[in-house]
Amino acid sequence: MGRLPTLVVVSGPPGAGKTTLAHALATAVGCPAICRDEIKEGMVHGVDDYVPALADESAFRTLETFFGVLRLLLSAGVTVVAEAAFQDRLWRPGLEQLAPLARVKVVQCQVEPDIARRRMGERRRAAHADGQWVVREFERVALDVPEFWVDTTDGYELDAVVAFVNG
Repeated sequence: MGRLPTLVVVSGPPGAGKTTLAHALATAVGCPAICRDEIKEGMVHGVDDYVPALADESAFRTLETFFGVLRLLLSAGVTVVAEAAFQDRLWRPGLEQLAPLARVKVVQCQVEPDIARRRMGERRRAAHADGQWVVREFERVALDVPEFWVDTTDGYELDAVVAFVNG
């Protein structure tokens, strides 16, 4: 096993279509998608008195679990699509720790703010305070790795994203 697996980081502000893209990309590439919000949803599933907030205790447990799962898969040589609203100051340290284990590529999602707000308003998630998020607050993750921008406002070319990942 001479070649490192690929860590595809799908990032962007809330409502940018990251999770949809991450699952489609993982299916096309033939690897797992690990989505931070899905881990958090699983953590609070069945917790009757859970009240979501932007920076609650479960967010920190989720972060630790998310990076632990990624480390486990990458250490085993598994290519993986990792999806989250990666904000630079919070997420770069964890991603940099994974860099020796994989070829890291970033897919940055962008969307018109009105579309993002509409998408967030349509969500029904127990673990997330989507209504508290302001789209303009997003600070994209900045790593010195190959990067591909996808505008999800009106669809996108999945084949182009797959070509970037496989290239």
